[in-house]
Amino acid sequence: MALRLALCLCVYLLFTQGAEGSINDFDCVEIYKQPAFQHPLLKNHKIQETFSSYEDHEKSDNYEKKEHCPKGTVPIFRQRNGSESFHLNTSDHLGQHFATMETSMLDGSIYRGAEAEISVHSLNLQDNQYSKGQIWLENGYLGQLNSIQAGWAVHARLYGDSVTRFTIYWTGDGYGKTGCYNTQCPGFVVLSRKPIIGNPFSGSSVYGKTSFYFTLQIFQDISTGNWGLKLDNEVIGYWPKELFTELNKGASQVIYGGNTFMSTAEISPPMGNGYFPVADFLKTAHFKNVFIIDSNYKRAYIEEKKLRLYADYVECFRVTYLGYIGSNGMCFSYGGPGGRCSY
Repeated sequence: MALRLALCLCVYLLFTQGAEGSINDFDCVEIYKQPAFQHPLLKNHKIQETFSSYEDHEKSDNYEKKEHCPKGTVPIFRQRNGSESFHLNTSDHLGQHFATMETSMLDGSIYRGAEAEISVHSLNLQDNQYSKGQIWLENGYLGQLNSIQAGWAVHARLYGDSVTRFTIYWTGDGYGKTGCYNTQCPGFVVLSRKPIIGNPFSGSSVYGKTSFYFTLQIFQDISTGNWGLKLDNEVIGYWPKELFTELNKGASQVIYGGNTFMSTAEISPPMGNGYFPVADFLKTAHFKNVFIIDSNYKRAYIEEKKLRLYADYVECFRVTYLGYIGSNGMCFSYGGPGGRCSY
């Protein structure tokens, strides 16, 4: 059925119960009235309804959602007031720390996407701190950097709590005047009727007992050039190609792993599950079945000679490449307790 329906604008208030008892509310907005279409470059954009598929994941849904929006509408997370401006996801800003596995930028490779199963973890953070486990796809330098990001985040200032939520971000000019979290600014087009972006996960890994995952795929559609976002078994939305200059050529680098931010130069929050990486999946934050989508739009493992491990302050955070582990494919672990991590 066509996504665009001839109906009057109706807004519904949708509530879902969060993982720690907080109430997350969404507005169900007519699909062409969502924030994306306030972007001047998307005034004549036609919603893409079908995408090239790289893998059908037979996974259960991993998000707290009791309901979904009516047909013809999509859920838009109602962000808390005062959450519009943050320290950015770049190492140029003081207080940032990273522990990542990433592709080399030196060989000129082009990537059309990335995929991984990512373990989810609960953390207690203070205001003006965040901790993330996510995938970045990037192209360009400095003020021309195009970056799209997605994964889990505990972001106290963004959400007003320490709940682990599915979170996305984008910028088209190196974190200058464009880009934002979730749907706070025009750009990302929501397709799913389920409240996912900004919503808590329905579970979390428990140290030494259980691992809780979601499967994330970000991919450039072969027919349109738009960047699709797929969670488990559903394309939930996409970043239109009009938002970018450099990413339209594909990604020059793919990054997987963790990122933290502290608001002062004193105490950094934990990353991953708060422990240094080990080989035991039950005791470490990790990515498994890590893939890239290559220049021919094919899923593939990353050539090990093209991998780089990066941890900017090993006294606080580390990353360990685990190689190929049976049905878990290419794997790595990351994380750390944080603490006094200033240079």
